Amino acid sequence: MLKLDTIQTDIAALPADAQQIVFDLVDVLKKRYLQVPSENKVQDWSDFIGCMEAEPDLSRNHKTYLCSFLYGYLMSAEHRGCCLDS
Repeated sequence: MLKLDTIQTDIAALPADAQQIVFDLVDVLKKRYLQVPSENKVQDWSDFIGCMEAEPDLSRNHKTYLCSFLYGYLMSAEHRGCCLDS
């Protein structure tokens, strides 16, 4: 394993742009390997509550609403037969 002083000397010998690449790589590696997993981590979606209108039972009947929308879209005058008759 390399010693810390050898690594420091090697990095110091590099040009400034190469040193920046090394620093960026170290940041990426720290984010990837040094993260402590949080068991109670829950995403906060509260900013999205009420941001748009929807059917009150959309969470339970989303497939029904999607099918209804797609059927109406495909059967509209501008799309009728464009792909269905091929």
